[in-house]
Amino acid sequence: MTFKIGLLGFGVVGTGTAKILLDPFGRHPVLKEITIGRVGVRSLDKPREIELSPQLLTTDLESIVTDPEIDIIVELLGGLEPARSLILKAIASGKHVVTANKAVIARFGDEIYAKANEKGVYVLLEAAVGGGIPVIKPLKQSLGANRISSIMGIVNGTTNYILTEMSQKGADFSEVLAKAQELGYAEADPTADVDGFDAADKIAILASLGFGGRVKREDVYCEGIRQVSAVDIAYADRLGFVIKLLAIAKDTVKEDSDTLELRVHPTLVPKTHPLANANGVYNAILVEGEPLGQVMFYGPGAGSGPTASAVVSDVMNIVGILKSSGKTKELDPLLSCIHQHYCQIAPMEDLSTRFYARFLCRDVPGVIGHLGMAFGDHGVSLESVVQIGIRGDLAEIVVVTHDVREGNFRNALAAIESLEAIDSIPSILRVL
Repeated sequence: MTFKIGLLGFGVVGTGTAKILLDPFGRHPVLKEITIGRVGVRSLDKPREIELSPQLLTTDLESIVTDPEIDIIVELLGGLEPARSLILKAIASGKHVVTANKAVIARFGDEIYAKANEKGVYVLLEAAVGGGIPVIKPLKQSLGANRISSIMGIVNGTTNYILTEMSQKGADFSEVLAKAQELGYAEADPTADVDGFDAADKIAILASLGFGGRVKREDVYCEGIRQVSAVDIAYADRLGFVIKLLAIAKDTVKEDSDTLELRVHPTLVPKTHPLANANGVYNAILVEGEPLGQVMFYGPGAGSGPTASAVVSDVMNIVGILKSSGKTKELDPLLSCIHQHYCQIAPMEDLSTRFYARFLCRDVPGVIGHLGMAFGDHGVSLESVVQIGIRGDLAEIVVVTHDVREGNFRNALAAIESLEAIDSIPSILRVL
């Protein structure tokens, strides 16, 4: 029995996927039953790393998703359109879908899964989060017996590379970003990565799976790394921290109602924490639940080989189900998505966390006392207040708080900004 896939997109990941499918020797035997039926490309004349039969290539992507001979559509186009429309047309044509497109799933997953459930087809997305790291299926299956309390991690390799280089070489953000673009780790337009949007897409997906409810992508608080300076990284190091862009989904019970904290932001992470040593373009995702405790998934978060590995594993899962159950419309509840309710998301002002803040102060008597009094007036307890040095004629003071409600901290900052002794507040970061 042979199963045909239709590839939408033949770039880096599409090429990696084809390499695996065309060379099944030494891999799982089921790969020998999977063939490439059609490949959708933007241009027929573009030179390619793998030469396929010209009869397989087409620029008419819609013809692939409606082709009755294709069993599984693999969407590797990226972006929102035409990816969303093609996925929906594939589902309407009764085809299973494998996608690496986190943006489409994070924003339109509700619509896509509703249609897939109606048609009795699977939409699998292991490659959408963490590249080659198996985390989607473990959340659906292996960890399904646990009551998940938090999912947090480094889920964007570009920003992790930038922060690692800044930390190890003392370089500034703009300098490292330019190098990352030169090496191909960052896009020409790096907005989705450095402003945290890519990580927000991914944590929205992980939260939906881990906490068994739908998540609106717009509910994810998102803050990128542009404001992180080499100065802050150096100070963090002296205080025993590294700075990472963390994506966090955390369950919290307030007034007998389950709510989630759902956020992406640069964070001071203690050097002793499991996530602190995930460097370069690597990803790491820490899941905590009961009765398991903690488990961490670590590995390459992007690239042709790792991402293609995840794509093909999803194709194999679908083929395995089709071989054992035929064309049945009864979906495996451990692989399909059956969420009905939306998760309630806690407002950021209710978040309780620690903060790091750096102040530039005019050299006047009692400035540290003024800071302490302003924080105290708003219920903010300080763990440490350190005058680091002098910048020009300004004193540089770094404050680290104990756990505090974010709303209280922001109110304290508003009061502090009005103090005559305060010149500016160059940096505010959360502390894990």
